[in-house]
Amino acid sequence: MSETTSSKKMPLWVLLAFSSIHKRKHAIILIWASILFTLYCLPWVNFINNNIVTSIFLIDDWSWIAMMLPICAWYILSLRWMDKNTAWENF
Repeated sequence: MSETTSSKKMPLWVLLAFSSIHKRKHAIILIWASILFTLYCLPWVNFINNNIVTSIFLIDDWSWIAMMLPICAWYILSLRWMDKNTAWENF
């Protein structure tokens, strides 16, 4: 990665979020994958008593969703910072 003016000003939290992602399209794919995994991490077995649900959704506590919500917010805020600062062109 080249050290341009924009990348020197980039906050560390944004750099860590997209350190190996260099295109906006790939960042959006990462965000959607994180959102889908966050929905999977909901403890669906606590809400729906069905054999199919209990065999597909294996998570039965809130620990995974408690971790995934801040991660999704971090990715979304990082994308927002990159868009506002037109950092994709220099990244």
